[in-house]
Order: sequence, then C-alpha cells, then structure tokens
Amino acid sequence: MTTEAAETLPDTASPLDRRFELSSRGTNIRTEVLAGVTTFLTMAYIILVNPAILGQAGMPIAAVAAATCLAAGLASIMMGFFANTPLALAPGMGLNAYFSFTVVQTMGVPWQVALGCVFISGVAFLLLTFAGIRQMIIAAIPRHLFAAVAGGIGLFIAFIGLKNAGIVVSNPATSVGLGDLRTPDAALALFGLLVVAALSVWKVRGAILIGILVTTLAGWAWGVVQFKPEPYDLGAITQTAFQLDLAGVFGLSGSHGLGLFEILFVFLFVDLFDNIGTLVGVTRRAGLIDADGRIPKLNRILFTDSIATVIGSLAGTSTVTSYVESAAGVQAGGRTGLTAIVTGALFLLAMFVAPYAQLVPLAATAPALILVGGLMMAPLVDVPWDEPESALPAFLTVAMIPLTFSIANGLAFGITAHALLKLLRGKITTTDWLLLVLAGLFVVRFAWLSAG
Repeated sequence: MTTEAAETLPDTASPLDRRFELSSRGTNIRTEVLAGVTTFLTMAYIILVNPAILGQAGMPIAAVAAATCLAAGLASIMMGFFANTPLALAPGMGLNAYFSFTVVQTMGVPWQVALGCVFISGVAFLLLTFAGIRQMIIAAIPRHLFAAVAGGIGLFIAFIGLKNAGIVVSNPATSVGLGDLRTPDAALALFGLLVVAALSVWKVRGAILIGILVTTLAGWAWGVVQFKPEPYDLGAITQTAFQLDLAGVFGLSGSHGLGLFEILFVFLFVDLFDNIGTLVGVTRRAGLIDADGRIPKLNRILFTDSIATVIGSLAGTSTVTSYVESAAGVQAGGRTGLTAIVTGALFLLAMFVAPYAQLVPLAATAPALILVGGLMMAPLVDVPWDEPESALPAFLTVAMIPLTFSIANGLAFGITAHALLKLLRGKITTTDWLLLVLAGLFVVRFAWLSAG
C-alpha cells in the first residue's frame, strides 16, 4: 500500500481493511467474497476439463483433478496475499493441450519428463523476473495496445461463453455459425443472459453470481444437468505429485534434436504473453492501472505467476497461469487480493468434491462470460482509430485474440505491426531496441510454426 493510501484510511479501519486496501479501492469484505465466488464458478470447468485433456497423455485422471484444484488454490491464494490483486490462477487451457497432444503424444515424451519441462519453464520465468526482463517487456508495449488487449480479451471470453452455450458453433462452410437455439444448453444460456443483464441494469450487487445460481437451478429443473460423478479419492494425487523427471528433460536434447528447445520455448512464450495480456486486461478493468499506465505491484504479480507454474509441475499438472475469467469477479466488484483468496480457498475445498463441479453446467457460466466480455470493450475508446499507425496494430490485436483463440498471438501481431510501422515511418529510436527484438522473435516464431 502506498503511503498516501495508508494516510487516507481512518484510524478505525480494521486490520483486514488496511492489509488489503479495501476502503481506498472502494470495496468491502462482502463484495470481495461475492466476487471470489463468481470467479470460481466461471473457472470451475477447469477441474473437469484439465484432467480430461491430460488424461489423454496417460496421466491418472483422479490425480490430475486433485492436482488441478491444489495448484489453482495455492496459486490464487498466493496472488491474493502477496500481490493484493483480484487475479485467479489455474492450469492454462491451450498449454495443457500442447502438453498432452504435442509433447507427449506427437513427440513421444513421457508425461513425467513433460512435467519436468514445465518445472524448468517456471524456474526460467523466475529468472526472467529477477532480471527485470518481463517487466521491461510490459514497459515496451505501447499504451494503445493495452486498451486493444483488454478489448480483445473481452471478445475472447465472450466467444468462449457463446461457444460453451452452443449459441455459436463450428461450421465447415463459414468456420463458425449460429447454433440451434432450441437446444437445452443454448436456451438455458439465453435465459441466464437475460437474468444477469436484467440484474446488472437494475444494479443489483452480486448480479453475476446470482445469475449463475439462478441459471443453474433452472438447469436442474429442466434436466439440463447430467450429473455422473466419477470415482474419486483425494489420496490419488500421490500418483502425479513430485513425479516429474528432471533428469529425463536433459536427455531430450539427444533423442529429439531441438525437441527440448521447442518445448521450453512454447511453454515460455505462450505463458509469458498470455499472462501479460490477461494481467493488463483484468487490472485495467479493475481500475488498478495508474495514470502513467503502470500496474501496481507488478513484480509481485509476476513472481507469483512464476512460482505458480513451479507449484503446478510439482503437484502434477501443466503450466499454471492467470485466468481471463478473473474479469467476471472484477465485474462483480472484486478489487483486491481477497477476491483471489476466496477463489483459491474454494479450489482447495473442491479437492474433496472435485467431480461435483459438474453441478454447475457450462451453460450457466456462459452468460457471465458474455456479459463481462461485452463490458470489457470499453477501453477501445482510448485507441486513436483515426491514426493508422495506432489503429492497425490495435485492430490486429483485438481481432487475432479471439480468432486464433490465443492472447499471445494477438499480442504478437499487435506488437509486430506496431514495430514495423514505427520503423517504416522512421520513428524508431535507441530506446525501442526491445520492441524490435520482440518483433523479431515473433516473426521467427510464426515462420517456425508455419514450417512445422
């Protein structure tokens, strides 16, 4: 807490208020708890999805479920206490698929060795943070791209919500199309969206959480929820905990050529820029970015994210990262680390009843993602759209995040376009060296992925 913030607190402020800056951030304990529950409900799907994906790599499903809850719980609580930011963390979607389908299945790397790669990438993140490199990268991103990232993430999570609800579906002729709105999931989601929107218009506190609960109850009544809990034992976590094979990681260089480099590069690259994008989008939505575009306690946030990946690998899951669904908790009023702590505590409790996460269907959380996604478009007014030098990089960032299903890809396109246009206009200075390095790395990455 800054000295100025501390001085504005009354002498009667509670220790909890002082510790988490509740009054100075315009929030209270009740609001933070509701926000934490809201974030958890929008993220709870990972308890089921992550084991399903990593299970295809040969990992024990029950163990991965427990590891997912443990890693998400500890990481989110640590973020709340250490950084006082309403960011929740869990094993990242996309990275878990890369872990399972590419590293293990395609490259033939044992899952224990793949966990070792995750561990090493987490240590590398710590070293990059200690060296100040991650902070320098954030400082090199122009402010109008910050606004574009927030808008792009808004489209991204709204698209996820629409997809989860079956309102938007894949179409072989047009890539995407309108789903059958008569299906139970789509109808339930549209009902939930109406409920959440109406409560929000009426400015009901906890509108998103209430909407999720009402929609879930309606889903039960309509028979949408199909509850089939799998056999589950909390002690199963021992099958993945501390099973990583670090010695096997360094043997990859001999048997897989550039395999080790490729695996570590992808884990580092995607997590780095997904995390930066999520961090910028969520903190901006929470009003935590100062007038100069700086994120308070940035070092603590980055250190926590790095340590979270190490914890995840030790528990037995793929890379742990900040979740865009944290924006749902922010929209519900979350402004401090208490939101993340409540979310983390619920993940730890979920370790004992992991299969029961199915009780809240995706169609019930979809309306929250759609509403929050729409509201996150607001920062786009800060982009000077009449200036092509700023407008094109911003547009590419906004468009590519949802269209490629990757925050990292959106940032890559935006930063590269910004650097190239600045170079072509002769505005590059010696202070832009990191911007050029990043753009060069992105070009190499895209060429590499295309060649593969």
